[in-house]
Amino acid sequence: MIDDAPPLLAVRGHLPALAMPAVAVVGSRNASAAGMKLTQIFARGLSEAGFAIVSGLARGIDAAAHRASLANGTIAVLAGGLDRIYPPEHSDLLDEIMPAGAALTEMPLGWEPRARDFPRRNRLISGMALGVVIVEAAKRSGSLITARMALEQGREVFAVPGSPLDPRAEGTNSLIKQGATPVTETADIVAVLEPIMGVALTAREPEPTDGERPQDADPAADERARIVSLLSPAPVLVDDLVRLAKSSPRVVRLVLLELELAGRLERHGGGLVSLL
Repeated sequence: MIDDAPPLLAVRGHLPALAMPAVAVVGSRNASAAGMKLTQIFARGLSEAGFAIVSGLARGIDAAAHRASLANGTIAVLAGGLDRIYPPEHSDLLDEIMPAGAALTEMPLGWEPRARDFPRRNRLISGMALGVVIVEAAKRSGSLITARMALEQGREVFAVPGSPLDPRAEGTNSLIKQGATPVTETADIVAVLEPIMGVALTAREPEPTDGERPQDADPAADERARIVSLLSPAPVLVDDLVRLAKSSPRVVRLVLLELELAGRLERHGGGLVSLL
């Protein structure tokens, strides 16, 4: 539902995925480890909440978003024909998308994507979605083009805040200054989109993990508080934090990532961290 909608679309895959409410997740091709991890958390959380995840099959953030939502349905919007995958190394990823998701393009078979085809592709990414989540974006990037098109189309724009020292966060931080909704967890996005849809989504049950909570579940409040209380301005080894907090390495890393995104954590060489 956009002003310049294509007259014809080519689709391959599981067509019912196209009937799901969708959220686009896009970002830097040259993504940071933190950006990739956040993308996985957002994409998996939104997927389990009942949304199809739309992205552009690019390297970095796009690929991470697709991989995190394979089980419940993800949609890859292509800049070339369905038989001209870019980048070529993501052909296997596209095959993994097919059972529960789909690939979509306005280009005919045999069309090799050119530079000017990618902004055209971006308008379809935002046009298919209720909102667009920008995880990382440099000052001049295709992700910011997607955000601009989303605004022109009347879609919601969400941006994940990042460190002012990281050029990959310059674009997202700028979007927040311009009025984009800052998000730090999946619930922030769902809370904005559910009133727009006028109906509450039925969350999917996560896969069981041998009696343990899902891998990307948020740390419990007391667990988070315990980890934060062990930190101080004096550098400490992450391994020591894991041992003293009696938490899993995954939970400790997640709490440290939250603190880092909030600008409260400093990382040092040798696996040391401290509170700012």
